[in-house]
Amino acid sequence: MKKSEIKPGDSLSWLRRDLCALWVRSLTVAVVLVALVLVVRGGDKKVNVSKIHGRIQYVNSFPDYKVQAVTSFPDLRVQIVTSFPDKPGQWQIVDSFPDYKIEMVNSFPDFTIEYVTSFPGPAK
Repeated sequence: MKKSEIKPGDSLSWLRRDLCALWVRSLTVAVVLVALVLVVRGGDKKVNVSKIHGRIQYVNSFPDYKVQAVTSFPDLRVQIVTSFPDKPGQWQIVDSFPDYKIEMVNSFPDFTIEYVTSFPGPAK
């Protein structure tokens, strides 16, 4: 196309069209990412605390669960054991190869625990 054939509005129309297409694609990607995060997170479902037993490692980042220790009305009563943590609420604290990684928090826990010396398990 010769320079004399270009009309005043034509030089920017392709740019506007490309920017609009780019904006639509970006918006679509953002919506898909938000939907994916909601599906992966699964909303605010309650944790089935009866399955939390075994080898436990306390961590400061990237936990499987965030837990708050309380003295009344816990979700799970936890007994610390040195071997065979095979019942709900029995935890063996380890430094490597954990079944679950737990971060102790003061607010917004996934569930609460109370340390006990007998009768571990989900609170009723």
